Amino acid sequence: MDTTAGENRAEAPAGTASDLKKFTLLCALLASTNSILLGYDIGVMSGAAFIIKENLHITSIQEEILVGTLNVFSLVGSLASGKTSDYIGRRYTIVLAAITFLVGALLMGLAPSFPFLIAGRIVAGIGVGFALMIAPVYTAELSPAMNRGFLTSLPEVFITFGILMGYVINYALSGLPQHLSWRLMLGLAVIPSIAIGLGVIAMPESPRWLAMKGRISEAKGVLIKTSGSLEEAELRLQEITKAASVVVTSPRSSSLSVNETSTNNWHGQGVWKELLLKPSRPIRRMLIAAIGINFFMQASGNDACHILRPGGV
Repeated sequence: MDTTAGENRAEAPAGTASDLKKFTLLCALLASTNSILLGYDIGVMSGAAFIIKENLHITSIQEEILVGTLNVFSLVGSLASGKTSDYIGRRYTIVLAAITFLVGALLMGLAPSFPFLIAGRIVAGIGVGFALMIAPVYTAELSPAMNRGFLTSLPEVFITFGILMGYVINYALSGLPQHLSWRLMLGLAVIPSIAIGLGVIAMPESPRWLAMKGRISEAKGVLIKTSGSLEEAELRLQEITKAASVVVTSPRSSSLSVNETSTNNWHGQGVWKELLLKPSRPIRRMLIAAIGINFFMQASGNDACHILRPGGV
């Protein structure tokens, strides 16, 4: 792998920095498309819930449970995504998120009754939780520092795009018979799930995860592809290996020699205490901004909108 890295370095002319950045942008876009799943569900459920209530003759409380179940179980997926992505890698966690949501969409689209519909919402919610967590993590670990803020904001853009897709599908299918329209609305979510799963083929693994597993040569190869220059790639590799507790014995050498260490016994102890009980001023500002944005997003009522259907509401 070191020989291959040397060949890549020899073949890379000075003017290819923009091409490398395009590759990084492509990978970030592919990872961020995971967020379409949440946006689509928000948009499509805002119209489908009304039709489901009429077709399955459920109560208002059941309708509220139906809409809120996905958000509750997305928390489960979010909490599980950290360990999962550390174990199988960021790429395959993205695939897992897409597959989980696909199964949930099929269950919802084919649901013969309300309990089956809830089961589909639970599975889809777990998939959404995986997607929401892994897309920013993967993008941040792949992106150069100068572009990281822009690229990690892409998932939010795709959530909005997914909401738009849901509204369009709602309007397009609202004229169909009730028993068919809501099933198609929810079942069509399998299409972006399949597209996301296939798109992962073009994505490299996160260089940080590779370094954590001791696969330094592979991590360096990914960094060369996603950095503007060889010097930047080597600097990023040094930072990643240091954070991953891998000692670089010859940091200026063209063939980096590494020794794995087991001195890092920290596994996130005290993070929740620091985050919630004694946050520093920068972390407190981040918390206020993050919670505030999500509060106003939900307060805007994007989950509660109903569409106008031909011949009625």
